[in-house]
Amino acid sequence: MMTYQEIYNEIQKQAYFDKHHRVLIAVSGGVDSMNLLHFLHLYQEDFQIRIGIAHVNHKQRAESDMEETYLRAWAQDHNIPIYISYFEGKFSEKAARDWRYKFFQKIMKREGYSALVTAHHLDDQAETIMMRLIRGSRLRHLSGIKSIQSFGTGQLIRPFLSFSKTDLPKIFHFEDTSNEKTDFLRNRIRKNYLPLLNQENPQFVQGLNQLAFENNLLFQAFTALTSKITVTNLVEFHNQPISVQYFLLQNYLENFPDLHVKKSQFKQLLHLIQTAKQGYYPLKSGYYLLLDQLSFKIDKILPETEFIEVEKVLKYNNVLQYRDYRFRFTEEDSQPSNQIGIPLYHLSPITLRKRQKGDRISFGHFSKKLRRLFIDGKFSIADRQKAIIGEQEGKIIFVLIGDKTYLRKACKHDIMLAKLYIDKLEKR
Repeated sequence: MMTYQEIYNEIQKQAYFDKHHRVLIAVSGGVDSMNLLHFLHLYQEDFQIRIGIAHVNHKQRAESDMEETYLRAWAQDHNIPIYISYFEGKFSEKAARDWRYKFFQKIMKREGYSALVTAHHLDDQAETIMMRLIRGSRLRHLSGIKSIQSFGTGQLIRPFLSFSKTDLPKIFHFEDTSNEKTDFLRNRIRKNYLPLLNQENPQFVQGLNQLAFENNLLFQAFTALTSKITVTNLVEFHNQPISVQYFLLQNYLENFPDLHVKKSQFKQLLHLIQTAKQGYYPLKSGYYLLLDQLSFKIDKILPETEFIEVEKVLKYNNVLQYRDYRFRFTEEDSQPSNQIGIPLYHLSPITLRKRQKGDRISFGHFSKKLRRLFIDGKFSIADRQKAIIGEQEGKIIFVLIGDKTYLRKACKHDIMLAKLYIDKLEKR
């Protein structure tokens, strides 16, 4: 067992809190998080930080309300702000974890905390590696838990990660009786698997942590050695051995933390990049793969709420702004060089709107569905969602998508009565 002073002497070398002033501590009430709370409260002046407490009452045990009451009283006695959330929905290990971290992110953003601190320690690291081995995780995920990583509006810091549970002082805490149950994999690992394996090798836990450490170094080395390769350049990518392509793509996918690609899906994605023709290929979670002659990229389909505006009606001799464009409906036949000019054969109002299912535009002897038009034009999904449709007299007269404008072909006897001028607004 170590003293807090000994723990401080080790932690202060890591400079975890040098960039932070307001620190949010995740506190469950168990021995690990209570140690973290007492430690950071004791040394907050030395670290030059101000702490807050975040606690989630999962409402799964009779003791849950007692833990909340105790933490509220402790926070009040020590003049520390505390934030409480109550879990809702069907309980599972994953659902509870997701709830906690969404709550922590919310508090960080709302209250101006730049760091979330959790009490994960060396034993948690070993359990995590064991759990991932059992579940068949990829090699890179055997690097384990990071002591510092990006999170929410700042960082997630685990200052106890180099200490074992037995290093922490014995202090008042609440025992979570659910830790005794073997319903959850982590509990089975802690109570059954690791003790059994430790009988075979008393250094087994240390070995798991060493595996995580060396694996992390391995991927750091790979990243450094391939830093001059532009991953998304297809020529450079294809020039690499397949083994290098495999890990280059894995590194690239780290840019999309909410794109959870399974092993089989990863193989399909790699195969697409290696062999597929130009085009757009939907992935999952709103993402798609774009392939052209020279490069590839993964992008996310923007939620419609981010850019979809209600439709607007433009009347004759009027001007209005719609999204990133200014539209002018006039009889004047003067077209500035930087504007699009569309001939109009009616003076009735023009509706500006988003694309709708079944939309078609006439090109004279034939018409074409906008869906097919966009596919043939190789427009991105984001471009398709942002497309502006101009409708007059119940017919589509133009489609504005990307940097292109498609016009309805006029009838032979149509007489031009006005023009629609479209001016792209400069973003500031």
